[in-house]
Amino acid sequence: MGKSLYEKVFDQHTVRRMPSGQYQVLMGLQLLHEVTSPQAFSMLRDRNWDVLYPGRNFATVDHIIPTHDQSRPLADSIAEEMLQHLEKNTEQYGLKFFHPSRGEQGIVHIIGPERGLTQPGMTICCGDSHTSTHGAFGALAFGIGTSQVRDVLATQTMLLDKLKVRRIEVTGKLRPGVYAKDVILYIIQKLGVNGGVGYAYEYAGEVFDNFTMEERMTVCNMSIEGGARCGYVNPDQTTYDYIKGREYAPKGEAWERAIKYWDSVRSDADAHYDDVFTIRGEDIEPVVTWGITPAQSTSVGGVIPSKEEFKKDEQALIQEAYEYMGFEAGQPIKGTKIDVAFIGSCTNGRLSDFREVIKYIQGRGYKVAPHVQALIVPGSQVVAAQMEELGWPDIFREAGFEYRRAGCSMCLAMNPDKLKGRQVSASSSNRNFKGRQGSPTGRTLLMSPVMVAACAFAGEVVDAREFFNIEEPVGAK
Repeated sequence: MGKSLYEKVFDQHTVRRMPSGQYQVLMGLQLLHEVTSPQAFSMLRDRNWDVLYPGRNFATVDHIIPTHDQSRPLADSIAEEMLQHLEKNTEQYGLKFFHPSRGEQGIVHIIGPERGLTQPGMTICCGDSHTSTHGAFGALAFGIGTSQVRDVLATQTMLLDKLKVRRIEVTGKLRPGVYAKDVILYIIQKLGVNGGVGYAYEYAGEVFDNFTMEERMTVCNMSIEGGARCGYVNPDQTTYDYIKGREYAPKGEAWERAIKYWDSVRSDADAHYDDVFTIRGEDIEPVVTWGITPAQSTSVGGVIPSKEEFKKDEQALIQEAYEYMGFEAGQPIKGTKIDVAFIGSCTNGRLSDFREVIKYIQGRGYKVAPHVQALIVPGSQVVAAQMEELGWPDIFREAGFEYRRAGCSMCLAMNPDKLKGRQVSASSSNRNFKGRQGSPTGRTLLMSPVMVAACAFAGEVVDAREFFNIEEPVGAK
């Protein structure tokens, strides 16, 4: 019987099995940012340890950096202190820091692929939940805690349990106006936020075969929201075309050797899976979350479900969501007034996300509703430069959006971009937890970037397919 990519890569990177039953696994790449690294470096100093492989560790600043005024010192003294720690630590230990002053900065899960650091068959870790993003390249990528960040700095290894593997197949084609964000929200809705506990998710099927790398990244990014430890897509020619020529990509003969290795780690045709879950792409519609977990969602034309539709052990959480969000069972999600619209984050802050929105607003005279604050936040300074070269910032500004500098922004609000009071946000980010966007009573509705744009113009939740007149192809069902 053949092996899955997960089994192959895990086995190839295993150093030994520990008496506890866990495995010591080599990490090919660690990505660092300003929030979870200062304590890790401090622990190294306390023990007089060095960084074992500086060339395998790369850093950026993203969570705390403001998107309006990035002049130094930063206005927030705590943010400035965290940035200074990152500058000092990377300099002392000889790590590459993608610095804002050099136009290299960006969200950690955007710059890894952007720079060609993220490659198939790798093991990757970062002190951030959404490290699963990098699985889009056929890598095993894990979010880790601060003590593990320390361990990887010191040994380039960490302890892991071996996971089961669930293959999630999305067959057929997506309808117009349905995006990768809808696919992952639909998967989480069907399997639940705990459905992936103990699993790696392998995403497959015709929809993923036809996805761009950036669409694959969107889905893998939110694997953790479904409880999976990691999620991945098998590498193919789309993967290789994306990587080729990037700064840290193999060159010359090394490229040819890399291709052979990358081909070899793909899941075998007769690979064993612990579970297989199949979805028809045609069954997916634009999805909007209504609650306080990414699984609490409905199609844009749907209604808030009754708690009786859920298992008994979930009903208390459903009731909590009703009360927090101010919704009732049977209430349509469409027509919900919004106060803020946010397009950005490591889920949907790439060039293609903004291109898709531009496609529907350029030259059409749309204006953001007067009561809505709408933010466009590029995921990296490279994305921002590309957008500026294309003239997109002016198009967004003309439509009433605030065009900001690169950063995490209102995804988790560890910077000045925050909800106020009970504001409702239409957001392209990845979490709708209580207080996630900066206000302890703020409310978040997750959706695709095109949906966010439509809601920004309408001032309420609408179906982007109707608002932008996104038509079905002739003969589509």
